[in-house]
Amino acid sequence: MALERILVLDDDLLVRRTLREVLRRMGFVALDASTIAEAEAVLANERVDLVFADVGLPDGNGEDLLKRLESAPEAPFIVMMTGRGSVESAVRCIRAGAFDYLLKPFTADIIEVILRKADSFGQLQRVNRYMTSGGDDSQLLGASRVMEQLREVIAKVAPTDATVLVTGESGTGKEMVAMEVFRNSPRSRSPFIKVNCAAINETLMESEFFGHERGAFTGATERREGRFELAHGGTLLLDEISEVSINLQAKLLRVLQEREFERVGGTKTIKTDVRVLATSNRDLGDSVRRGRFREDLYYRLNVVPIHVPPLRERDGDAILLAKDFLVRAARKHGVRTGGFSAGALAAIDACRWPGNVREVQNTVERAVILVGTGRQIEPLDMGLTVSGLPMSPSHSGAAPEPDNSSTATLAEIERAHILGTLERLNGNRTHAAAALGISLRTMRNKLALYRDEQTAAKQA
Repeated sequence: MALERILVLDDDLLVRRTLREVLRRMGFVALDASTIAEAEAVLANERVDLVFADVGLPDGNGEDLLKRLESAPEAPFIVMMTGRGSVESAVRCIRAGAFDYLLKPFTADIIEVILRKADSFGQLQRVNRYMTSGGDDSQLLGASRVMEQLREVIAKVAPTDATVLVTGESGTGKEMVAMEVFRNSPRSRSPFIKVNCAAINETLMESEFFGHERGAFTGATERREGRFELAHGGTLLLDEISEVSINLQAKLLRVLQEREFERVGGTKTIKTDVRVLATSNRDLGDSVRRGRFREDLYYRLNVVPIHVPPLRERDGDAILLAKDFLVRAARKHGVRTGGFSAGALAAIDACRWPGNVREVQNTVERAVILVGTGRQIEPLDMGLTVSGLPMSPSHSGAAPEPDNSSTATLAEIERAHILGTLERLNGNRTHAAAALGISLRTMRNKLALYRDEQTAAKQA
């Protein structure tokens, strides 16, 4: 439970002792105070999660403390107690910010119900503070056979509680796949917490995962819950899990096996009920062989492997994605475009997109911004030729012409002539092959060769 430290504020010694004993038997740290002044001293020096406060106190009314704490950052929950309750008093306390209102005498069962309610509500508050994104209406788009197979796998694994390892090249949509698993799982109404392992400093990663106690290290002025704690009852996505240091991998393994951990600087063992999804753009099997990733952790994560195919293996999906991104980008930037020209669609379909879906999205959004309202998007607006090859930085916008200088090789002249013909015929491969006097199969083979050469040049 996230609730740990509870303060009992009551001038009746018997009530304090009884409630303190009940709380300690339940596993909480129980503090007590008999006056508002004592309570404020405790609150100034201790992190308190919840306060049971009597309405009538020697130095004032418990409602006064309630009002003072209302605007305080990280204020504890306040449960008001009284032996002479009235409807008016209860309404007044609730309106002032009390979490609950308790009539004396009460039983341990009533206390347990209140604490469970406070714990659940507290988790929702913490998750709400953490989830700052405005939401993403993205979908797992694609009509190709490999995407149909991917959706079939997701449909089978999502209803289970199995750990899933999603792999694939950068930009293929691994996080989107993980989100689809979550959306179709029984935990879909519970927290979905993401942590980008590649974006967190190694020295802070343990605290991000497991949280820390106040004073655990320099700068730790307050206790903080980690991602595993925030995701309790829900799903935790470990994005780019391959970037976790070998030392922290052992602690991750323990959480996955034992479902428990301790905060940094803490001694209390915290139980967690979390479904773990992980992603990686690296071959973790190869990382295991190189000694960079623990073999036991790899097998613990790889219960159900899901591989996301690169865009070059998804026939026809590039155009489908580009059209969707066009609509979103136009709406986002308030631009009304004329859509894609036939040549632009041919270029999108022919391009190998080494950056995958992310590259398509960025390319289309850039084109929407630069083209502006009304005009159709052409290949050059996306930095492509109709053959799908990126334009060279020095390209002026005209179709490529053969370079007949003495320094050009025959292959270079042939390449420029083929691409120039394609450009003039708006990317129609059949017409271009006929104009060049070659077969359509030869045309396809030549374009595939040029794309491979372009990819190899980028990677060199």
